[in-house]
Amino acid sequence: MKKIIKNIIIIAEFVIIVFLSTVVFLLYKKSSDKAVETVGSAVDGEISDYSDIEDKVSDNYYKLSGKKILLEDGTYGEIWIPVLENVPAFSKNKQQIKTRNGRKYYIENSKITSILGVDVSVHQDKIDWEKVKESGVDFAMIRLGYRGYGSGEAGLDENYAENISGARAAGLDAGVYFFSQAITAEEAVEEANLVIKSLDGLDVNYPVVFDWEIITDDSARTDNVSVDTLTDCCVAFCETIKNAGYTPMIYQNKRTSIFKLDLNRLNDYDFWLAEYNDEPSYYYDFAMWQYTSSGRVPGIKGKVDLNISFKDYSD
Repeated sequence: MKKIIKNIIIIAEFVIIVFLSTVVFLLYKKSSDKAVETVGSAVDGEISDYSDIEDKVSDNYYKLSGKKILLEDGTYGEIWIPVLENVPAFSKNKQQIKTRNGRKYYIENSKITSILGVDVSVHQDKIDWEKVKESGVDFAMIRLGYRGYGSGEAGLDENYAENISGARAAGLDAGVYFFSQAITAEEAVEEANLVIKSLDGLDVNYPVVFDWEIITDDSARTDNVSVDTLTDCCVAFCETIKNAGYTPMIYQNKRTSIFKLDLNRLNDYDFWLAEYNDEPSYYYDFAMWQYTSSGRVPGIKGKVDLNISFKDYSD
């Protein structure tokens, strides 16, 4: 009798365990189904299927062409970077860039269509602009001011007004550039306003240029400026200059342009490229090219930067 009762108790315990396990499983499944339904409803409110997810993700990236840019890096060697489809490529034929007597020219239909220029600052000391003009130079880009990479203080080039007036009096076209170390858009606007104020009463018919440069041989306040911030600075400076009636331009070298600028946001502004080669290797479009820092020009002491412009801004 005791054995029968013991067996009944064991069977009853087994039935209870199975029952409780079933109840727990059903409750868990119901809860999971409800959670999935809730998540599905939230997703359905924005994205109907996986293809929509891909579309939304792709909106966060720029359209890339099948082309690539080749760069040389000291650590990685060859670097291949996809080309941005909506940023115009260089509009000229590099094979039509020729060198004569150490100077660069762009030749179209056997005629020189480029314009030869220099860029100068107080470091070139006093310049004989009549001799510069007689040597075949057509325009001058003159440093108007700068911001200190350590102090952050903005100042004016001591010779900017004299250089602008001297160049224009000798028959050269003239533009100006500001050496920027801006770390915010507000500072870029401050620099632009200083340029505009300082140009009052002076005759400038070539672009007003935002020249932001990385300091490579010392620590600088600009060391950690992000791509977005630097691009904001470019836009802020250029828009302020444009609103004042001048032609804005951005000066930059190839590597900084590719690595530190959101070029998609800068299509509205002409570009002044600094690249010291027999011909430029920069992929995207530029209107002016600084091709050497070791030029020699009568009327200017020592070495000077030489440039060609593919556009006549005096028009």
